[in-house]
Amino acid sequence: MNFAVTPEPWDAEDGARLRSMQRAELDARYGSDDHEPGSPPSAEDITVFLVARNHEGTAVACGALRRLDAGSAEIKRMFVLPGHRGSGAATAVLRSLEAEASRLGLSELRLETGTAQPDAIRFYEREGYRLIDNFGPYAGEPLSVCYARSLT
Repeated sequence: MNFAVTPEPWDAEDGARLRSMQRAELDARYGSDDHEPGSPPSAEDITVFLVARNHEGTAVACGALRRLDAGSAEIKRMFVLPGHRGSGAATAVLRSLEAEASRLGLSELRLETGTAQPDAIRFYEREGYRLIDNFGPYAGEPLSVCYARSLT
């Protein structure tokens, strides 16, 4: 299936709905709402926020980049509606985030996922991300698993 992946404002309704659904899913997986070390992403610190829409125009997936330093960014808020998982929407968002990062001159993307997200771990490993030591606010966090991919 083809998806239109485009930048949207962080505060736009469809993106906010997708992020809210992601948070609810993670709260259920981890049994609490205290599972994100560090500061949550916001309109002030997100470099780009992308939404994938299906052929009917329905927002089905999202993802964002938060710059870490001059050469790297962190992938934040990757989420696909459960009914659209396995459709290629996640890959479309990830490839679009990588393209945006390259356009911005970044050389590396990093991300954090969690031990209760084996599906995300499999996805990122399949897409060429390598396991790294937990970085930044995730260092020492037992529920965090971090990955990176060089864009050069």
